[in-house]
Amino acid sequence: MAIEKKNFSRRDFIKHTSMFAGGVVFVSLMNPMKVVYATKKPEGKGKWYGIAIDIEKCIGCANCARTCKIENDVHKEPFFFRNWVEQYTITNDDEILVSSPNGGIDGFEQPVPEEDIYKTFFVPKMCNHCAKSPCTQVCPVGASFESPEGVALVDQTYCIGCGYCVQACPYGCRYIDPEKGVVDKCTLCYHRLKDGLDPACMMACPTHARIYGDLNDKESEVSLFIKEHNCAVLKQQLNTVPKLYYNALSQEVH
Repeated sequence: MAIEKKNFSRRDFIKHTSMFAGGVVFVSLMNPMKVVYATKKPEGKGKWYGIAIDIEKCIGCANCARTCKIENDVHKEPFFFRNWVEQYTITNDDEILVSSPNGGIDGFEQPVPEEDIYKTFFVPKMCNHCAKSPCTQVCPVGASFESPEGVALVDQTYCIGCGYCVQACPYGCRYIDPEKGVVDKCTLCYHRLKDGLDPACMMACPTHARIYGDLNDKESEVSLFIKEHNCAVLKQQLNTVPKLYYNALSQEVH
């Protein structure tokens, strides 16, 4: 996937958020019986994988993105990623500057002088492995699907490369492989999970900012982390029920 970001201010963020909230209230009042709420994870004793990322621990080293490319044979060109890291810089003038040079692999430089920075932090991005994933719903041939453990996958032998799922993903986590002509994305290293191994990005993180595990197990590391920290998901209003939780998620992150 190509990383292309647009700068905007916190004032813009508040304005657009307020407009959206007002629209939701209006629609709810006009159609009170048509409001759709997010569903809970399926009942059962089987594993139901989720991920947590501690933004406070991320140092922007991009070992996750670099290791992912090696483990999953992702193209080296700076346009294709299964996961990547973004740098957010909030200026004293309320500008929100977002950068991700080669997914973070090439390192980061501050775009403004230090004295102009209000705050700055790193945010790793990857597939949210949504419980109600729009990408699987739009696939016309059933190539996009969810494993019994809740991992969003693509059967590339069925994929026809139509790109519907790429457009449907609200998190920008899918791309068309330029050589195979089919969709590729983060699989949470499903091939490793089946062998009892951790995902490559989790093992590569030097600060343990990335956690995964069974959300059905209340005592798993990821379940306890979510319970004990102030975690939130991206774009909750879309009702995709993402299973990627962020600790210390700032309102500027989109």
